[in-house]
Amino acid sequence: MIKNITLSADEELIQNARNLAQMENSTLNARFREWLHQYVKSQISSGEYDNLMENLNYAKANKTFSRDEFYGPGASV
Repeated sequence: MIKNITLSADEELIQNARNLAQMENSTLNARFREWLHQYVKSQISSGEYDNLMENLNYAKANKTFSRDEFYGPGASV
């Protein structure tokens, strides 16, 4: 379901955005929906990044690894 919202912005900025969207064969409304989707998606991605960093927390900077820790047991280098 699509819901209408009201936003406020500078009149000239809105007109410039409408003109740009028109040059791209689109509408300001369509561009806003695309931006909103990307905005939400980036927040989810940053949450996934935070989870990854938490899971990798065991890897500390300046830690010295043994050969087996670095390459794995039995690796030939």
